[in-house]
Amino acid sequence: MNGPAIGVIGGSGLYELEGLTDVRWRRVRTPFGDPSDEFCTGEFEGRRVVFLPRHGRGHRLMPTELNFRANVWGLKSLGVEWVVSVSAVGSMKEDIQPLDLVIPGQFVDMTKRRVSSFFGEGIVAHVGMADPVCSHLGDLLEKASRGTGARVHRGGTYVCIEGPQFSTRAESRVYRSWGVDVIGMTNMPEAKLAREAELCYATLALATDYDVWHETHEAVSVEAVVANLLKNVATAREVLRRVIPMIGGSRTCECPSLLKNAVITSPGAFPHATRRRLDLLIGKYFPLDKKKAGRG
Repeated sequence: MNGPAIGVIGGSGLYELEGLTDVRWRRVRTPFGDPSDEFCTGEFEGRRVVFLPRHGRGHRLMPTELNFRANVWGLKSLGVEWVVSVSAVGSMKEDIQPLDLVIPGQFVDMTKRRVSSFFGEGIVAHVGMADPVCSHLGDLLEKASRGTGARVHRGGTYVCIEGPQFSTRAESRVYRSWGVDVIGMTNMPEAKLAREAELCYATLALATDYDVWHETHEAVSVEAVVANLLKNVATAREVLRRVIPMIGGSRTCECPSLLKNAVITSPGAFPHATRRRLDLLIGKYFPLDKKKAGRG
């Protein structure tokens, strides 16, 4: 079927999306290299869905190894307009218990080795990040989450660290002092790139542990994380089953026009090769000069 699609990025433990019909795995080439895996396209209750296992099927890629630009570009090129990002996280607050669901509204980027923009090489853009989550999509995700009967927390801050190691106790205490709510390794620069691609983006964060700050709980261990991860995945599948049919229609939020005034470079100074590469993002604002398309 044609029309805009709903994108789902599956985090740790979520490598396939159940319930899709007319399923096809599609390899997508991007100007930024290979995505994490092929994209699974299909239909769910009349909605077109594109699913990507963030770490690859079989969990083959570390957070630092993820090609975030290729992942987001691939979704955009397949007609995705909404992205639900599913992520396993550690809780940084007593009230957010393991197995709770969190729909954060803010992010703090503490990553160190990741490319966080599609732009550069002659074209500069500054996209607003004050409110990185699409509030409308967040509303739908909250409604679907509460429908499962799980404990749900709306809002709060997700701090993203480089990984793949978990935090030291000192680091965990510092992040806690900042007032953040959850900690993870994958939503940055994913959220930044989704903004540059003018996608509606929201995160379903699945709490697996209390990181290492909690004095009465054991320090985070892979065994504990995996055990809760498996329980959380079942809940995440139910949330997705509920939220996908809710998403659709014309987007009335700011997301579809985030690049309208963000490109600072004068169009006359655009390098032709860079302009061609970014056509998927900026073509509607700066139509490609066909006479110059073959040069540079």
